[in-house]
Amino acid sequence: MADRSGARPLRVLVAGGGIAGQALAFWLTRGGHRVTVVERFPVLRATGAQVDLRGQGIEAVERMGLLDAVRGKLVDEAGVAFVDARGRAKATIMANTSGRGRQSLTSEYEIMRGDLVRILHDASKDDTEYVFGVSVDGFEQDEQKVVAHFSDGSSGEFDLLVGADGQGSRIRRAMLPAGFDPYWRLGIHMAYWFIPRTASDGNIRDTYMVPGGRQIMRRSHNPTETQVYFVMREESEEASAIHRKPVERQREFWASRFRDAGWQTERFVDGMRTSPFFYSQEIVQVRIDTWSTGRVVLAGDAAHCASPYSGMGVSGGLVGAHVLAGEINRHPGDLPTALANYDSALRPFIDEIQGEVNPRLLRLGMPMTQRAIDAFQAATALASFLRVPDLAARFSKEDRGGGWQLPENPAPINAV
Repeated sequence: MADRSGARPLRVLVAGGGIAGQALAFWLTRGGHRVTVVERFPVLRATGAQVDLRGQGIEAVERMGLLDAVRGKLVDEAGVAFVDARGRAKATIMANTSGRGRQSLTSEYEIMRGDLVRILHDASKDDTEYVFGVSVDGFEQDEQKVVAHFSDGSSGEFDLLVGADGQGSRIRRAMLPAGFDPYWRLGIHMAYWFIPRTASDGNIRDTYMVPGGRQIMRRSHNPTETQVYFVMREESEEASAIHRKPVERQREFWASRFRDAGWQTERFVDGMRTSPFFYSQEIVQVRIDTWSTGRVVLAGDAAHCASPYSGMGVSGGLVGAHVLAGEINRHPGDLPTALANYDSALRPFIDEIQGEVNPRLLRLGMPMTQRAIDAFQAATALASFLRVPDLAARFSKEDRGGGWQLPENPAPINAV
């Protein structure tokens, strides 16, 4: 709850109108602060692939009073199947919908990123100033203020600048020493896009393993669209550089890497060429020793991207916004204390979710040979037959975020 001991409301600039930025605006405005969110895209960026909520992330959404809204937009994904080249399921792991224990490979809270972004925007837009088509190109600060310079040539003074501008954060780049590399690389790359759904695309996510450390996933999120994911193990300069190339070059790269993969690859590659949505990325974590300097602080993936393989990227962004807003609301007249507390309170949770990502275990799921693929599928089939994944999820005492407890609400939910 906000400290009302005479401190004036803060002028807060949030760079980035994604999940973490909007969640932060939600709580800061309820703490009485004036929040401006600038987003470089010309409209709300309500796009992207399927994401999930787990553990403390579910609680964070519930604390915002938005869990029913999220439930109303959930994707129907009942589980994950490992299939062979003919599409036959060799093993299936279902979602844990018991309401207790740990989420399985599929969470019971699967939602499209765009739907979650729209939910957060609807909850925050009445009390937040949103400016689209503008980015923060630079900033300077002193003990009294931070001056942000915008891409449209204008400038503005604020008490606090929050970089919630994603994994490739420009705010972070300006904050850290020149040449500092914030990324912990896993040697894994991913591309995903949407194609038309066909009658054979069910509500089980299909995972197909290809020799050479490659993997294809298919999942369907609505009656007309299917998501396709190509994933591969590769540590080469070409693979790392491709994500910065023009989209057409990226598509050519991924098509060439999977041309001999079999299963439904021809359908997926054909759909890639005409898909309205395509995204290519290197799987990394953001690991830095400090999340703030003076009156500038990082949030969400800009501060602590955990990677898709953590299963906690979105949850981490929501939890981080909850913690940061709480500390600012409690210490509006003492930002150094607020930002130091944010770091010390949140970092054990971030260490936990980032530590869930083990490159050696990931490599087991992307075998190099057909023999290793057969062995993986046989072991997974036996475990599924014995209901080991289901029982382990149901009787687990903790989800992926461990036993870390979400702090008290940053502000009363009805305060505006």
